[in-house]
Amino acid sequence: MNDSSWGAPTGAGQAGYWGPDDRGPVQGADPAGPAYDAPQAQQTRPMPIVPDEPAYGGDQDDDRGAARLSGPLFREEPPQARPHHTPQAQPFPAVPQNPEPMPDASQPAPPPQKKSAGRDLTAAIGVGVGLGVVIVASLFVVKAVFVGVVAVAVVVGLWELTKRLEERKGIKAPLVPLAVGGAAMVVAGYVRGAEGAWVAMALTALAVLVWRMTEPPENYLRDVTAGVFAAFYVPFLATFVTMMLAADDGAWRVLTFLVLTVVSDTGAYAVGWRFGRTKLAPRISPGKTREGLLGAVSFAMVAGALCMQFLIDDGRWWQGLLLGLAVAASATLGDLGESMIKRDLGIKDMGTLLPGHGGIMDRLDSLLPTAPVVWLLLVVFVGSG
Repeated sequence: MNDSSWGAPTGAGQAGYWGPDDRGPVQGADPAGPAYDAPQAQQTRPMPIVPDEPAYGGDQDDDRGAARLSGPLFREEPPQARPHHTPQAQPFPAVPQNPEPMPDASQPAPPPQKKSAGRDLTAAIGVGVGLGVVIVASLFVVKAVFVGVVAVAVVVGLWELTKRLEERKGIKAPLVPLAVGGAAMVVAGYVRGAEGAWVAMALTALAVLVWRMTEPPENYLRDVTAGVFAAFYVPFLATFVTMMLAADDGAWRVLTFLVLTVVSDTGAYAVGWRFGRTKLAPRISPGKTREGLLGAVSFAMVAGALCMQFLIDDGRWWQGLLLGLAVAASATLGDLGESMIKRDLGIKDMGTLLPGHGGIMDRLDSLLPTAPVVWLLLVVFVGSG
């Protein structure tokens, strides 16, 4: 771009444009500058250039009005006459041809969806009542029958756990020594107490180590570690139930343990479903809320005070409050612990044996870690019996 394009009046240099009496510069003359004196520079002041601006402003300020003039006096400059700093016109965003219609205010809003429990409540209640009848009947008729019920539950729980570990993670925890050792552990806890339970636990772990040696050594450490974990998690914790049963008022102790755990779970579910807003552990179990935990604590403490006052020999209501608080905490942690395992395995339930509940392990998740807590507090409050 040459210097003659800067400051030249629009149309300068075109023949016949200025007229015979105009004193403007002739074609090809330089514009006014330092070489001209002030009077001459004032006479030759150029007309302002009207740039070709877009109708919608683009990147420039639009303070000069929305309307733009057109005609021969405001014709578009050739590209070479524009200053190098003149911004190019930006295209205005296209208006959609078929804009979305505005919502009709006369249409009623959709009704809010009701909360869902996520399970078949009819089947869940029916199965729960059936299990309760079997447990209570065996508990108060013949204690040995109840020990057998616990042993069967332990074996089925071990089968579910080892099956899911193999399906989802390829971990082959040996089931045979776990099942035999687990059943023996439950019986030893009832017959010999804590000493018998620990000895059976040690022998079961040793059997797992030896049994796994019959297979190739690849992943040996992983498999036996899972096997020892399964032996501790399911049968060893379950032995505290049969240890409670061995006391003189053992049936009532076990009943107190079962009632408090069930009441805690029920209170958490009922309050959390109705009033739950704040998540308790969203990364582990999104359905659990802090309001539900408060419901579990309240329900369990009330039930604990009643059970200790009326079911346990030499029990006191205030002891029941502490017992209920401990049960609510341990049951919640146990539930979260199994949820952690299931999330790691990528499953919702451990099994499908119990309609509306899942598997046996899905019902033992709160009971197993609560059993040693109740056993210990009862021994502290009223003795071993």
